[in-house]
Amino acid sequence: MAAMVALVAVTAAAVLAGGGARAQLIEGFYSHSCPQAEKIIKDYVMEHVPHAPGIPATLIRTHFHDCFVRGCDASVLLNATGGKKDAEKDAAPNLTLRGFGFIDRIKAILEKECPGVVSCADILALAARDSVNFIGGPFWSVPTGRRDGTVSIKQEALDNIPAPTFNFTQLLQSFQNKSLNLADLVWLSGAHTIGIAHCNSFSKRLYNFTGRGGPGDADPSLDKFYAATLRRNKCKTPTDNTTIAEMDPGSFKTFDLDYYRGVLKHRGLFQSDAALITDAAAKADILTVVNGPPELFFKVFAGSMVKMGAIEVKTGSEGEIRKHCALVNKH
Repeated sequence: MAAMVALVAVTAAAVLAGGGARAQLIEGFYSHSCPQAEKIIKDYVMEHVPHAPGIPATLIRTHFHDCFVRGCDASVLLNATGGKKDAEKDAAPNLTLRGFGFIDRIKAILEKECPGVVSCADILALAARDSVNFIGGPFWSVPTGRRDGTVSIKQEALDNIPAPTFNFTQLLQSFQNKSLNLADLVWLSGAHTIGIAHCNSFSKRLYNFTGRGGPGDADPSLDKFYAATLRRNKCKTPTDNTTIAEMDPGSFKTFDLDYYRGVLKHRGLFQSDAALITDAAAKADILTVVNGPPELFFKVFAGSMVKMGAIEVKTGSEGEIRKHCALVNKH
């Protein structure tokens, strides 16, 4: 609880006061160089999300996966070169990411408005925030001034993105490696309140948890009735790689507390979801927000998003401002 109370007070100013590159991120970074930048991004989100309701979930996931590899530098958006499949987006955790075209179209509009000014990293951070807010989720500060990275390596994505099979110790270490804490782990996991997952990311919990195989070999930490429903209606075979399931059944398009309620009932899809209630402090934080007003979750989630958005950012003369988000500039 102490960790949660401390995080409630986190503001963008507090997060960015740590010095170094972080301190160079400021709200309104483009107020002179491209005054309409943030409005252009928000307007595009508001116009197109109603026709693509899965966008908020995929953008926030893409932002998360970006920040955990080389910092928030849009390296996850880069294509591999030379016909290889060795960029971050080619790594298994990123193969189901969507929304690259969405970011590209925003970038194209901004390039016409202010050529070579607004980074892809900032576009991703702002669009993720605006899309979540559009569907009724929280609003958080997005200080800007990030620069785009020029390196994207598949193996680094495999090494740094927390796996859905992680236990609590592994999850916490992964977050601590990025200067995030236990509370950040709990609150950022709350993004699973929206979106979907493919069967291959959790089917081992349904069919082959210990290696014996079959529907009798389910993860004992998963509610048996929920597991049976998933086997019957979603992941009908252990080898199903294409069927999708809602992360938060019944409200997967709504940013609310139902994800945490499901976790407390042992109905989280991933082992990493179930892991949250194996730690006493994490479980206590979940109970606090579930039993509190909705705005409490929004506030702590927003604080953790500000922290995540400042991970190892490139600013000043570091990196570049890409002309196209999928390609490093030609020099």
